[in-house]
Amino acid sequence: MNSKISSVFSLRDIAEKVGGEIEGNADVKISGVAPIESAGAGQISFVANPRYFKYVATTLAAALVLDYETKCSRLPVLRHPSPHLTFARIVDLFYPDEPLVQPGIHSSSVIDNNVQIDSTAGVGPLCHICDGAVVGPGCQLTSSVFIGHGVTLGENCRLYPGVKVLDGSRIGNNVIIHSSTVVGSDGFGFAESETGLKKVKQVGWVEIDDDVEIGSNVSIDRGALGPTRIGRGTKIDNLVQIAHNVEIGQHSIIVSQVGISGSTKVGNGVVLAGQVGVVGHIEIGDGVKVGAQSGISKSVQTGKTIFGTPARDIMTTKRIEASLTRLPELIKRVKKIEKKLDK
Repeated sequence: MNSKISSVFSLRDIAEKVGGEIEGNADVKISGVAPIESAGAGQISFVANPRYFKYVATTLAAALVLDYETKCSRLPVLRHPSPHLTFARIVDLFYPDEPLVQPGIHSSSVIDNNVQIDSTAGVGPLCHICDGAVVGPGCQLTSSVFIGHGVTLGENCRLYPGVKVLDGSRIGNNVIIHSSTVVGSDGFGFAESETGLKKVKQVGWVEIDDDVEIGSNVSIDRGALGPTRIGRGTKIDNLVQIAHNVEIGQHSIIVSQVGISGSTKVGNGVVLAGQVGVVGHIEIGDGVKVGAQSGISKSVQTGKTIFGTPARDIMTTKRIEASLTRLPELIKRVKKIEKKLDK
């Protein structure tokens, strides 16, 4: 976690750094950030979710970041079309990035032969980097990180404690991988034989493009043949399973406890909400949005919003759910009608 700096900014200073238009006192002093319901003197907050609009009238914050539609005359306001994005940039002002580990190699780490580690990279305690690996400029491997044979890490990657990047994986620039995630483990592949299940060797690899962030306790399996791919700018939450030869496009969002089965292709800008399950060997088009706990059993066309198990158009699923709540009463009415007809 980054440490908070002790600087104090005026709202005018903040607007100059992050953009937006000020309403009210531009000289109000801001010394920190906080949620709108608990913010106090000297703190700035924001509202992007309608559930929190009610706090605009009661918050003790010194200033707010709001869009152009939300009314507020009681406090100084920084207006911006995207309050969430603007607030994220304000948080950066108070909590600037800090190095996880200093450049150099800790004495307790194990570095095999033919390893290339840039002089600006940092390797913390108890790491193990195997033969043929390449660690690029500015990379930070905190502690107990395992880098397998022939792995390549691009520039400015941040790997948190306990990350394992297994043999042959290729990691781009500015990739963040959180604790206890495994990249490049064997895919789940077995063939039936007369003596039981024969393991199919997984001889592919994993490719992770630039600017990807992967949460903790994620498993990304190597391809059975060829790569498993994660596209540029995609963000993966904690506790996600991505099977062998899955391909995920650019700038997609994969939320906690999603499972994607082998060889499925996920397009650009896709959102898979929590606990979505996806069968193998299908395609999910660009811009698809899938509601939480949905089960996807067939390919989905570009731009669709779907929900439910099996996943359908979201409005269709909502109508089905509304009908189900009336089902017990409808059954009673049908039984009454049947009794009358029997007479």
